[in-house]
Amino acid sequence: MPTRLLEARNARRIATKSALARRLGISPTTVSRWEDESSDQSPDHTTLVRLADELQVRPEFFLRPPFHSDRPTFLRSLASTLVRDLDYQKAQMRWLQEISFVLGHYVDLPELDIPDVLEGGSYSQLREDDIERIALRLRQHWNMGEGPCGDVVALMERIGIVVAAIPMNTTKLDGLCSWSPVDGRPHVLLATDKMCFTRRQMDAAHELAHAVLHQAVPEEEFQANLRMIEQQAFRLGSALLMPSTTYPHEVRHPSLAMFTSLKERWRVSIKAQIKRLSDLGILPDDYARQLYKLYSAKGWSKGEPLDQHWPVPAPRALRDSLNLIVENGVRSKADLLATEFTVWASDIERLCALPQGWFERDAAEVVSLKTRDDATHTLGSSGAEVIQFPTRQPRR
Repeated sequence: MPTRLLEARNARRIATKSALARRLGISPTTVSRWEDESSDQSPDHTTLVRLADELQVRPEFFLRPPFHSDRPTFLRSLASTLVRDLDYQKAQMRWLQEISFVLGHYVDLPELDIPDVLEGGSYSQLREDDIERIALRLRQHWNMGEGPCGDVVALMERIGIVVAAIPMNTTKLDGLCSWSPVDGRPHVLLATDKMCFTRRQMDAAHELAHAVLHQAVPEEEFQANLRMIEQQAFRLGSALLMPSTTYPHEVRHPSLAMFTSLKERWRVSIKAQIKRLSDLGILPDDYARQLYKLYSAKGWSKGEPLDQHWPVPAPRALRDSLNLIVENGVRSKADLLATEFTVWASDIERLCALPQGWFERDAAEVVSLKTRDDATHTLGSSGAEVIQFPTRQPRR
């Protein structure tokens, strides 16, 4: 009860116990006792129902164990992000893991396919050249070729990573990666705030890099080595999107115009391309600084050319799983909400990329069309005549 109550409060962005107490019209001390692990106090049934309704969960939510992992949740920044935003995103991650765990009882998600690129070594021993080699090895293992990557989220789902994308109401965090405490499967939660396809590509590649390199990092090392861990993730993500064996050879004359042209083919931001060439030692530092200044002078920090050129596809695995369960009559939507899920329908729809109101819609009935013979017989029996449309003659 205490951990789940705190989780629900964080997920609803209720910052303090006093704020929740005011909503319920009770003493803040009472809420404090409910959240105290050492206390044996809990709300009676009537109050529990009121509490669940206020937090938009089912009463059974508080009776299930939390999805707590001993592994750290990988976040881009800790110092510049508000604690309530971090708590919100971690709570949403736990809900994502719980939803995928429920769906795993009915569907087989793709088998996890992440090779052991460290081969018993430590991430802390990796050099830049090692990360470049790992990127090429992963591309070969996942049959990505050496050209543009395509949709990174689709790749992640194909290799067994659970991905969701939701608004996070902050620009301080672009994504987070965590491992399920049940099956060890990586889960990635991406932000949709101010999203464009090229930004989503880099965010997804960054979290994919965490899943590859940092699955064995303990919590204390994550806190102490955050800077190095983030640099490694960015380097591997960039190398996956712009492989060293092909991308640099297409940069004939490094300029903003050239990077804009390459952006259309490689679907990587102009700023990320400058950084990539600088990391590879192809762009001298002083020239890279000039390009960054010109980039800023053009106002591209607020939006680059072609940013809205491509749609941003939503993750599909969880959405398709739910549709498969319902369409095949395994469980009804109402049954899933009443017995399997403990959060509200709107939360599931958001985390599973389902249309708003999906749970309220009736499942579509499958209607079989008549064959051509049946259709002709029916028309003929009513005295109707089937008329063929004239075929348009080609102009000479």
